[in-house]
Amino acid sequence: MSDIDVTRALFDRWERVWNHGELDLVPTCVGPRYLRHEEAGDRIVTPETYAAEIVALKHDRPDFLIFAYDYSFQGDRAWYRVSMRWTDRITSAFQTRAAMQSYRIEDGKLAETWVMSWAVGSSWPDAAPLERWTSPVFPSAIVA
Repeated sequence: MSDIDVTRALFDRWERVWNHGELDLVPTCVGPRYLRHEEAGDRIVTPETYAAEIVALKHDRPDFLIFAYDYSFQGDRAWYRVSMRWTDRITSAFQTRAAMQSYRIEDGKLAETWVMSWAVGSSWPDAAPLERWTSPVFPSAIVA
């Protein structure tokens, strides 16, 4: 299987975890020390922690869905734009967010992630800040 096929299979499993609650797939998606660079700061999570965070998020947002699109692969890196949608459990308001996510993949699992997100409806910011943050070269070719 090619690197691109391995990466596509990984993200197919990742979407099944998030959109269908298949938490038994988390260890096949997330490395043992998954480093996440997020707006709130850097942190390391285990597959167990990651699964628990999904459970907690799904409690507050039972209809939460994530859609990945506009992806690109290069070596051990994958870039995705994602859209997230849910109804807030407390306010009943429909919510959306968008994110640009960059991943470093190791042994077919997520090893490191950089996440930048915005409210959907705003224009996409220039990808350059994420490019400088994650890699010296941002791939220009979209692999479909």
